[in-house]
Amino acid sequence: MNRPESIPGTGLRAAAGYSGRGGRIGVLIANLGTPDATDAGSVRRYLREFLSDARVIEDQGLVWKFVLNAIILPRRPKVKGRDYEKIWNREQNESPLKTITRSQAAKLRARINLVDPSIMVDWAMRYGNPSLDSRIEALAKAGCERILLVPLYPQYAAATSATVCDAAFLTLTKLRDQPALRVAPPYYAEPVYIDALARSIEAELKRLPFAPELILASFHGIPKSYAEEGDPYPSHCEATVRLLQERMKLDDSKLMLTFQSRFGRAEWLQPYTDKTVEALALRGVKNLAVVTPGFSADCLETLEEIAVENGDIFKANGGENFAAIPCLNDSEPGMAVISHVVLRELQGWI
Repeated sequence: MNRPESIPGTGLRAAAGYSGRGGRIGVLIANLGTPDATDAGSVRRYLREFLSDARVIEDQGLVWKFVLNAIILPRRPKVKGRDYEKIWNREQNESPLKTITRSQAAKLRARINLVDPSIMVDWAMRYGNPSLDSRIEALAKAGCERILLVPLYPQYAAATSATVCDAAFLTLTKLRDQPALRVAPPYYAEPVYIDALARSIEAELKRLPFAPELILASFHGIPKSYAEEGDPYPSHCEATVRLLQERMKLDDSKLMLTFQSRFGRAEWLQPYTDKTVEALALRGVKNLAVVTPGFSADCLETLEEIAVENGDIFKANGGENFAAIPCLNDSEPGMAVISHVVLRELQGWI
């Protein structure tokens, strides 16, 4: 039997009998992205790429370009770099998002190998490294005629899922011999996802030394105008919370929907997480937990913005005990969700 051989320049291996493209299948999971380091230069490069995306900031006119280049990029990177310093994985010298996404890919690969060991599994970031461009090209060079792209966003938003597709299709325009591309849809209402969230939350609550009076389900926000123009993101978030309430037998007074991470002066989706945390503390709530169902992996927005910033807001206004419940990450329930989506979307190819 022929042994698999390395595909030059890719770090990937071909299956036995590989010749040319070989009709192989690739699976590429993708998350938002991260700077390569915490210094101002690295954060600036990341923010420039992120904030220059017309899916993220739709008005890329002269006023925004001035604000971005004259105000944000000269000042913001140093501040955000300090935030990244608080959560940085020093052992591997990378952000937790990169560490977790790599692990998700490795665990997914192990699961997929049980179904078809010839399927290749890789991971990428929409902004930063490893880029979508580089990984799609690597999969194509490794013989993949079909690629399943899996944006790791449970709820669809143009600023997240759609921009992953934009970048992937742009990569295809550079390839003469294009692989077929299939994109996994959002999974905000999938029973396996709702069950995984509930199991994860229940397990984490049992570990806490206090009993939360209520739980906030905090999602990354988007400008209200994006929703008014047809983005389905708010309805997806609402559906996730409604199904989670039903699964956990909680009502609005015990599991509340909020939106975090607003940016700029425009109105974003409400209620705002930070304002809600402050109001709850002032109202006399002493014990609070926050879960972030819209994030498939812990990152700056969960580990620093929620766990640190909002924890400080809660305690500064009279709250006593605050807990940020981890994302599904590469846990067993989390991997059950990802592998379910992947195997379902591979039907007809395997």
